[in-house]
This record gives sequence, structure tokens and C-alpha cells, in this order.
Amino acid sequence: MFDLKRVALPNGIHLNIVDEGPTEAPVLIFLHGFPESHRTWRHQIAHFSDRFRCVAPDQRGYRQSSKPQAVAAYTPDKLIGDVFMLADALGIAQFTIVGHDWGGAIAWGVALGGQHARVTRAIIANAPHPVTFQRLLYTHEGQRAASQYIRGFRDPANDALVKEHGLTGLLLQEVKWDRPSKMEPEERDALLLDWQNRDAAFGMLNYYRASPIDVPTMDAPFAIPEGWTPPALPKLTIPTLVIWGLDDLALPPENLDGLEHIIDPLTIVRVPDCGHFVPWEAPEAVNAAMEAFLAD
Repeated sequence: MFDLKRVALPNGIHLNIVDEGPTEAPVLIFLHGFPESHRTWRHQIAHFSDRFRCVAPDQRGYRQSSKPQAVAAYTPDKLIGDVFMLADALGIAQFTIVGHDWGGAIAWGVALGGQHARVTRAIIANAPHPVTFQRLLYTHEGQRAASQYIRGFRDPANDALVKEHGLTGLLLQEVKWDRPSKMEPEERDALLLDWQNRDAAFGMLNYYRASPIDVPTMDAPFAIPEGWTPPALPKLTIPTLVIWGLDDLALPPENLDGLEHIIDPLTIVRVPDCGHFVPWEAPEAVNAAMEAFLAD
């Protein structure tokens, strides 16, 4: 286990963070996804903290970090802003951003907004680029089917279930991509305990409720809606590594298609026989990919 310290951000949010490694070393900021914590990156922090300063927050809404209950507190600009404020609070001028799942979605925004000036490199694991993901939700039957759980997460009719059973009740109802046998029992037990915190449960769900992503029903046409235009995002021009577990049931590998047109320079590492939670399902492969990328 890593020691946690609490950091106050100027926006009033308090984050519990891991801060391991030499203070003056190059910095890796790790962002976890739903429904986990900084522990997503336990193998990478242990591996890289001899040469890098490894910073990994429990993001807002999670564990003992601040858990505002308003949906509006979880819009992408606020989640991205937390990362830059955290870097400022720690005296970090430049860093490599590393993200998985929702942490990867935030990492895309951090990289796009801070490239070159603040963010020197990006490492994304099983988190789709926002433009690619929305297009697939409109046109790709497999991605749309895999994402119907988001509609369940957003539905206030399920709030009573969460209040009664914690996040676990809703996960059991909506999620088909969980692979509990892949996680160490003690890690699983800790997560189950986290999911019983009702404020944290609604904080986590608010990531989905505040997101602008549109998830159509399965009976809607599989076509780009009339009038839709992709978000006006810049091209990503810092070195970027995308790692993808190919057996991800929530995010099929079609999310990798076309990334070379919007990211340059780009490295893609595909991890076979691995599901969604690639940082801990295949830690050796992730560490090796990161080693090669960071050494380049």
C-alpha cells in the first residue's frame, strides 16, 4: 500500500493522492477510471517510482477525496482543471499524463489543453478519444450495445437502488464487462467497501451524468445524426502512447481506428488476451510499453 497525502486545490476540492519517487525527477500523473481509485496504477507506480515522481490522485467523487453531489460539479472542464491545479499545488511545471478509462478521458482533455506548455507526453490505456467514441456510438452497433449501461447510470429511476445497495447494486444490474476473477481478492474487497459509500457512488455516477457524450438507444438509426459535427479539438502533437487490451467488452478495438489522423507522433500497443482493466490485468505488458515509450 502507498501512503496518501491530502492536497487542497484552490477550487475548494481536496484530493487524497499518492506521491512517490524523487521530488525532482520527471513527473508521471496517473488518473484512474471508473469505478476504481489510485490503486488502478499500483503496479506502474511500484515499477517507475525509482526514476520518476509518480503522482496518483483519488479523483473527485472517489474514496476520501471531495465528493460534491451536484452533477454540474463533474463537467469535463472541472475534472481537467483539477489535474492542472494539482500539478500547480505540488510545484510541478511539466508532466506526462497517464490515464485509464474515465481517467483516460480526462487525460485526453489534459493533453489537448496543455500540450507542449505543461504536458510533454500522454499515455492512454483503454480510453477512447472523444471524437472517435461519439462517432462509434452513432455508427457501430457493438460499441452502442456495450455502452447502454451509461443510459442506466444516468437514469434517476435507479437512484433508489444505489441508495439501498450502494454502487454494487447498480453495477450488478447494468454492467457486463466486469471480470472479478482477474483481480486480487484483497483489492476486490477494498473496492466493494468503497462502493458502499453512497456519496462516492453518486460522485462516480456524476461523471457519466455530466458528460456531453450522447448514447442513443439501440433502436435509433446507426448513422451520424443530421447536423452533428465532431468537437472542434486540436490535433494532438505531443508524443502519445495508446495501450489497448483487445478483449475489452466495453470498448472494442475499433476505437483505435483513425487515431493516426488526429495524433502525431502516435504509438499504439495492442495487448491480446486482456480485458478493459489493462493496467492491472496485464501489468508487465503495460510497464514494458511505458518503458519503451518513456525511454524514446
